[in-house]
Amino acid sequence: LYEGLFTLDSQFQAQPLLCRSYQVSGDGLTWTFQLQSGVTFSDGTPLTGELVAQALEMARAPGSRYSVRLAHVSSIQGDEGSVTITLLQPNGALPQLLDIPIALGTGDRPLGTGPYVLTQADGELCLTARLDWRLGAENLPAQTIPLSSMARSDEQMSAFNAGEISLLDVDLTGDSALGSSGRYQVWDYHTTQLLYVGFNTQRGLCQATQVRLAIARAIDREYVADTILARHPLPATLPIHPASPWHDQELADSLSYDPSSLEQLELEGRPLTLVVNIENTAKSATANHVAQQLEAAGLVVTVKRLPWAEYLETVASGGFDLYLGEVYLTPDFDLTPLLGMGGTLNYGGWASTVTGSLLTSFRSAQGDARTAAASALCRHLVQQVPIAPICFRNGTVLTQYGRAEGLSPVYGNLFAGLENIFPDICPDRKE
Repeated sequence: LYEGLFTLDSQFQAQPLLCRSYQVSGDGLTWTFQLQSGVTFSDGTPLTGELVAQALEMARAPGSRYSVRLAHVSSIQGDEGSVTITLLQPNGALPQLLDIPIALGTGDRPLGTGPYVLTQADGELCLTARLDWRLGAENLPAQTIPLSSMARSDEQMSAFNAGEISLLDVDLTGDSALGSSGRYQVWDYHTTQLLYVGFNTQRGLCQATQVRLAIARAIDREYVADTILARHPLPATLPIHPASPWHDQELADSLSYDPSSLEQLELEGRPLTLVVNIENTAKSATANHVAQQLEAAGLVVTVKRLPWAEYLETVASGGFDLYLGEVYLTPDFDLTPLLGMGGTLNYGGWASTVTGSLLTSFRSAQGDARTAAASALCRHLVQQVPIAPICFRNGTVLTQYGRAEGLSPVYGNLFAGLENIFPDICPDRKE
């Protein structure tokens, strides 16, 4: 239904969509994006910079799901064919944050510029191909795609197993009981969802850098990813996704699994408290495994399994030595909320001016300079270990066998590659 100025590819790199080109000021604060010509919303309204600016203003309003990623925007202005975004501080990867759907109007069902429009007949919703879409309706796989609205996961899987639903987005590492018969194809896609161990760096045993480093190396990430999380995450020792060009594999390998490093510190009998949210069984199982590995080195670990509200209160107050955390990073992999002084997610109390300077350099850099800045930041994090990344989760699209091929879902766009599906998923496809 909707398109953004950019879309993300499988490496979290921004690819132009509604934007055809852009310029950046020398100080990195002002970005001007030229729009594609001939784009219209589904009611025929031409796309303009003014309308894009209105949509992005709505996206950065308090309470919006995109307000955090646009928190450093100071102003947005548009004219007939372009939109200009001014930042409070430089961000060399601003396009990565602009896969935001550009919508016209407000309410539950604002209009979009995408190839389909939401229609309703006899109480049934479906996606109907737009005959006036700029790339041509003849390139679409189907003229109509029926939708099913269901409130419970067991309803979804029942309908999927019965063939009433052909495509389903799920978390195969989550708590939902899929109950599927297994007659499906799996299409994984990368996400920015990072599972990690956080350290209390202000008090207790984990104040010591060598202890944090040894604990980080004592985590068997391959076991967590393959056994506990059903082979759907990617193990990670750095807080930048392994698929990203900003990821430094050589640095990542320096934190490879080595339980002997913890044993060498001779910490037998020393107590640690590990906090985890009990409402997520996968996280609870991961916490148990981490605790077992630490106990094998002689530590005495207490795992506190808490309901969400109590868990959040405990980590916010620093009532832990370790906590198992999870965060959706923004696609530019800005770690400032997690590791910056005063960061909203910096529950471990990590405070370092060096870290702050490296975070700023990474956030500001563009092109090759950004890759170098990422390596410098990660080299510092490998030495100091304020957190211990475990893995990045994958999202998953399920399809019935023989009903689709060539799908290539990406983060933020499950329907990437939809033009490659078999025609029998939507029988009215025009050849």
